[in-house]
Amino acid sequence: MAHDAVKIGIVSVSDRASTGVYVDKGLPALKDWLGKALLNPISFEERLIPDEQAGISAALIELVDAGCALVLTTGGTGPALRDVTPEATLAVAHKQMPGFGEQMRQISLTFVPTAILSRQCAVIRGQCLIINLPGQPKAIAETLEGLKSEAGEQLVPGIFAAVPYCVDLIGGPYIETRPEVCQVFRPKSALRAPS
Repeated sequence: MAHDAVKIGIVSVSDRASTGVYVDKGLPALKDWLGKALLNPISFEERLIPDEQAGISAALIELVDAGCALVLTTGGTGPALRDVTPEATLAVAHKQMPGFGEQMRQISLTFVPTAILSRQCAVIRGQCLIINLPGQPKAIAETLEGLKSEAGEQLVPGIFAAVPYCVDLIGGPYIETRPEVCQVFRPKSALRAPS
């Protein structure tokens, strides 16, 4: 059985990277992690945009309308005046999914006490899950994958463990991962026969 194709929107929100002041690291980090983790054929819809709430909301709507089952954003989730990614995300939400933000902060608190300043959130719009991730490539991988011991044993689950089943529940493609990168959890009733 072939793996379902999946269209994923990836959005890096940064005034300076979007104007070329420095090279964006968010989009490459997202593509790298998803390419390593997923077994599905992926087509990416990429956006590099400034910290403007209306523009972020418009980009998210555009990506959902383009058929993305999942949209991941990076950047703009702190308390600074220009950080408006969560507001832009909540403005387009049909449902809020607060557990994703709670778990991301829990993972980040293992490393830095300032993780409590992070305002990442996740929402559903139509048949798409939208998740705001941290801005740093290392933190992106940690929150998606979770924390592992040196022997590779999962200590704290990353948020991506719950993403495929959430996408199932909203009518999206069946997302499968490489277990050595990210072990997905689905109830037995939601499992497909191995492909």
